[in-house]
Amino acid sequence: MRLSRSFVVMAASLAVLVSTSAAQTSAAGIDTSNGHDSVPSLANFTKLADFGNGNGEYPNAPLAQGTDGNLYGTTQNGPWPSNGFAFKMTLGGTFSTFDYACTENDCTGHQPYAGLELASDGNFYGTTYEGGDGAYRSSSRYPGGTVLQLNPEGGLNTIYSFCSLVACDDGDDPFSPLVQGSDGNFYGVTPDGGVNNLGTVFSVTTDGTLTTLHSFASTEGNTPYGGLMQASDGNFYGTTGDGGSGANCTDEGGCGTIFKITSEGTLTTLYNFCGQTNCADGYYPRGSLIQATDGNLYGVTIYGGANTKSGSPNYGTVFEITTAGVFTSLYSFCALTNCADGYAPAGILQATDGNFYGATYYGGASYYGTLFKLTSAGVLSTLHDFCPKGGEHCTDGEYPESLVQATDGDFYGVAGQGGHSGHGTAFKVSVGLSAFVETVTASGAAGSSVIILGTNMTGASSVTFNGAAAAFTLVSSTEITATVPSRATTGPVVVTTPKGKLTSNKSFTISD
Repeated sequence: MRLSRSFVVMAASLAVLVSTSAAQTSAAGIDTSNGHDSVPSLANFTKLADFGNGNGEYPNAPLAQGTDGNLYGTTQNGPWPSNGFAFKMTLGGTFSTFDYACTENDCTGHQPYAGLELASDGNFYGTTYEGGDGAYRSSSRYPGGTVLQLNPEGGLNTIYSFCSLVACDDGDDPFSPLVQGSDGNFYGVTPDGGVNNLGTVFSVTTDGTLTTLHSFASTEGNTPYGGLMQASDGNFYGTTGDGGSGANCTDEGGCGTIFKITSEGTLTTLYNFCGQTNCADGYYPRGSLIQATDGNLYGVTIYGGANTKSGSPNYGTVFEITTAGVFTSLYSFCALTNCADGYAPAGILQATDGNFYGATYYGGASYYGTLFKLTSAGVLSTLHDFCPKGGEHCTDGEYPESLVQATDGDFYGVAGQGGHSGHGTAFKVSVGLSAFVETVTASGAAGSSVIILGTNMTGASSVTFNGAAAAFTLVSSTEITATVPSRATTGPVVVTTPKGKLTSNKSFTISD
């Protein structure tokens, strides 16, 4: 069984900016039943913009922050090409869009479901599910997809077209985001193609040289929809939507896996979903894994969990797994009456307060999704219920995607549908967290250059790597370039400004 596109694709559209006076703000409600914690008093939701009206439709992926402090993203549909485009949005909700640099037939990608990844060169990289000029794509109507580059100053470029090899052995229909490895290359997966037509793991350079690292087979898991992440041990970790050998999986195609793969392509299956009775551990993982400050990996499944109901596909989970494969279920959705806590989670992140934050596509007070906080002990708080009044006019949005925490401390995201035109919204939610800094790359050797993102860094007087002073250049109020000092050790990066110290949201790893 393949994952339903209603879960793996959330379609919506970018519209005109709503005025500040029209911005919609709501304080979150409180629910202390069934082990739920009270929502923080500063949890406030603000709609920033509506998608639609010719500026793009159906945003379906998390946002990414650039060196200029703005947020970048993609929509499934757009003005030209008609099957998707990329946009920039200020933290206040003002939009601009990007065109492809090429205009030849089939040179562009279509349907960018994955969003964008900021790289160490200051550009963004991502994938499109269709499009490109791969010579062996199945048809001109359903091409094999692309790897794209977004230069904020120069627009979109296609750097690789899938199905460039016979039988699409290089992969087909990339659906998930890319991640930049410590070697500077990008790593990703395709759910189709490869020698078994069950998906691939690949690496690609910034100049478009692609290497297929692994072609999936059914028993080890296949059809990967979630992207890869590189952990502090240097290995990559990901999930497959199908395949595996979960003892309680009743689907002939399998219920999904968690895997580890080296940069050379050696793959190890760490966990098979539906290993527990009634699939209480979840199945069909969705989204990319994250590595938390405790060193363990966290992710979500859209089905399964402890709250099984007759005739239902179950409701999804949040799980934890060590890099050695020790698995723990952290939370099962639909724990409250009428699934008031939401179900079908889109993904999670760990914020600067150590808690996990995310979104559910469905459930909540009016079925159209929620934003939530989850502690490491598994206590969930609902931060926002979409479409709280119900009915056909969900002006705040419907079916939210995963969140991103910007360096001002607030969370930003998009909803795939709803809004005034029905084509989606952009929003932020604040829980009172402080500003911080973030390094574009998670690791680097002494002497290497590192980009640091931040907010209001004008007048910065020092940059330290775990206490070791670094030479740096203030590029703008939102960007610093620093050189990793020779005596630095793994730990936080701290930028001192006239208004105080800004500490990085993650430790920076010093590599050999």
